[in-house]
Amino acid sequence: MPMPDPHHALRALVPGTIRAPFAAYAHGTFVPAGAEWVFTSGQLGVTAGDEIPNDIRAQADLCFAACDAILHEAGFTRADTVRINAFVTDRAHMAGYMAARDAWCAGMARLPASTLVIVSGFTRPEFKVEVEVTAARLADA
Repeated sequence: MPMPDPHHALRALVPGTIRAPFAAYAHGTFVPAGAEWVFTSGQLGVTAGDEIPNDIRAQADLCFAACDAILHEAGFTRADTVRINAFVTDRAHMAGYMAARDAWCAGMARLPASTLVIVSGFTRPEFKVEVEVTAARLADA
């Protein structure tokens, strides 16, 4: 089977000339021209019934589940994700968030780029994490 042309494929960018990523993500993602895109809004850790768990991991899992639903609505999957942006309200929440992110990314053939930022808060104090994803795929895929 012929190898895909790297100039016409989604690919993770992890240059050997800079420090390796700190966790399960890529430093960047190459998306060729002609790709289809999905951008989610930031998703909060709340159920459809307006329940907000206190646990950061549970909130982060809900954020990623919402991202899955949005991607599915567009006919995409989490494997199409090219970037994750996440925001937590305290350094103490990093481990719970990262456990959720790593579980969500487990098994991906190409890891997305990822950024985690500590913020002072969200619109309601019970929210501890917000996650948004960007996804792309080749139009003929």
